[in-house]
Amino acid sequence: MTLLYMARSTRNWLMSLVLGLFLTPILPAAQWTSLGPEGGDVRSLAADPANPDHIFLGTSTGVLFVSHDGGRSWNRFAHLGNGDDYVLDHIVFDPQGSKRIYVSAWSFQSQQTGDIFRSQDGGKNWETLPAMHGKSVRALAVSPSDPKVLVAGALDGVYRSNDGGNSWQRISPPNHADIKNVESIAVDPQNPNIVYAGTWHLAWKTPDGGTTWEHIKKGMIDDSDVFSIIVDKKNPSIVFASACSGIYKSESAGALFSKIQGIPFSARRTRVLKQDPSNSLIVYAGTTEGFWKSIDSGKSWKRLSNTDVVVNDVMVDPRNSERVLLATDRMGVLASDDGGQTFVASSQGYSHRYISAIVPDHNDARIVYVGLINDQQYGGVFLSTDGGAHWQQKSAGLGGRDVFSLSQASNGTLVAGTNRGIFLLSPNANEWRPSNTVVTEKGTPRMITAKGKPRKVMAHTAVRSILTARVSGIEIAPNRWLAATSAGLFTSSDQGKIWSGGPVMGKQDFIAVRTNHELVVAATRSDLFVSTNGGTDWRQAPTSSLISSIYALSVTPDAHIFLATREGGFHSADAGATWEHMANGLPAKEIGSITPDGKRLLATSNASGVVFESYDNGRNWFRGSDSGYTIRALSVVRGRVLAATPFDGVVAQPDKEAQTASAGGASR
Repeated sequence: MTLLYMARSTRNWLMSLVLGLFLTPILPAAQWTSLGPEGGDVRSLAADPANPDHIFLGTSTGVLFVSHDGGRSWNRFAHLGNGDDYVLDHIVFDPQGSKRIYVSAWSFQSQQTGDIFRSQDGGKNWETLPAMHGKSVRALAVSPSDPKVLVAGALDGVYRSNDGGNSWQRISPPNHADIKNVESIAVDPQNPNIVYAGTWHLAWKTPDGGTTWEHIKKGMIDDSDVFSIIVDKKNPSIVFASACSGIYKSESAGALFSKIQGIPFSARRTRVLKQDPSNSLIVYAGTTEGFWKSIDSGKSWKRLSNTDVVVNDVMVDPRNSERVLLATDRMGVLASDDGGQTFVASSQGYSHRYISAIVPDHNDARIVYVGLINDQQYGGVFLSTDGGAHWQQKSAGLGGRDVFSLSQASNGTLVAGTNRGIFLLSPNANEWRPSNTVVTEKGTPRMITAKGKPRKVMAHTAVRSILTARVSGIEIAPNRWLAATSAGLFTSSDQGKIWSGGPVMGKQDFIAVRTNHELVVAATRSDLFVSTNGGTDWRQAPTSSLISSIYALSVTPDAHIFLATREGGFHSADAGATWEHMANGLPAKEIGSITPDGKRLLATSNASGVVFESYDNGRNWFRGSDSGYTIRALSVVRGRVLAATPFDGVVAQPDKEAQTASAGGASR
């Protein structure tokens, strides 16, 4: 993609050119394939007014997806921003020229970061709008009666553009004590000078484009964050506002609000309100406890979804009000063709999942297991029996736990390390069972009399406890299992029935453990420990002067140790006694993973989506393909590289590249 910006001056053109460097294009060529599992968080939805089957989807990682079939399937479309921290809560089409699209962004990492992006060719090219660069933009609306008028709500106030985004002016008073932290914006459908702004503390209104402001709070509970405001298209005196204290309605253009009854207190955190485009009496409410609908302008409400559905946005097809799409937390897109009475998942091609581990089945390479983080009851473990084409959840018994590590024993049992303990799934079983019994032998001194003389002896007792720590690494060896946990390093010699262990040399927050026969290597974020006798004795490897943060650890079949760290990749051929900083072709910093694959090594960088390859134990590295995704770990399945990502599920190397690599001629 190229930068497109029709600037009025050379200075503005240069500024937009610099800001345009923050846009990361998604190129259709050389892209790896997203395999899923489908679903995850969706922040926003918006349909092209000229073609409602053409829909954009916004994420919390700066990525836009597009659908050309009314939300039934999705494709990754564009990446806005220079990182993965932009939340795209609002996508706005110009109602009179749908090739012009605006997207607001705010960063979840910094309140001083944000943007408004604009495309004037339907999304082929994107530009940042310089006047709004660096502002945390939480709300964006276009005037229905004058599409050149845009209003944005940011943490530092309300901004307005009268020329389609070319220039912006603050219309709220600078440094105002209350008109800040703007979460919602609405423009009167008939008068572009009338603007409503919902803040983290009640709502405000300007009747004259910002010259004066009115605090419209009468009838609202004083401590109310206003998440959404809508104005009736036919009767602008009717205004709805949603807040953490409930939904409010005004029939006096905000002069007085009354609280709407019928929605329980637990569901009153209403994130979005939408009016049916063809029937103004129908109002939809997306809450943290489901999707609600009113058919009498808010007098009565009915919940149409399960209570566990968290709704971030609602989109109604303007041609057919029976077609409703929901943007949800964790559940992806939900679609209804009967006005919200029933919903089905509609996320084909869309995966917004944090994958922690990928494990191919020992006995059937078509079967792949993956562990997920941050998806609660919709996460855990998924399996595919056709190489990633389709997935099914396999998480019963995990209780919504995050899965940080995943391994498979020789008998087919899956072993999951979670945020709270270890769980096992036996072959053909349908439910995971805990494996967290820890036995610690404690010695208690006591005095005995032997041959008439008192003597002190140690009485040994076995103390049982339950492991509830985070388990970041599981290693399955022929004669023992090992677990790297936040409470220390634990081992089991009976396939997980009993565990023993704890801190090693005073350190307990372990992130990884690897073994090769009697060589055992375990890592915390800052330290590495090595045992050459199966874990009986330990020594600390001399890495502290070289490395500040360890990301991943691997051990090859010939006992070479590799570390992926903030300071780059490191290699030891002598059980950790000495170390080589691998820099010949490998980035010198931010190496995220190093994966052995037969005679080659594969490495990833946290700073790019490139996969690096070495065929001589890390002495020389070659730049392989660019996946186009942020990668956390790799797994090779039937000669094809699968990557675990923190935002996009499992992605797969193109088949052609996989065939080339398996033939010994990988791209160098």
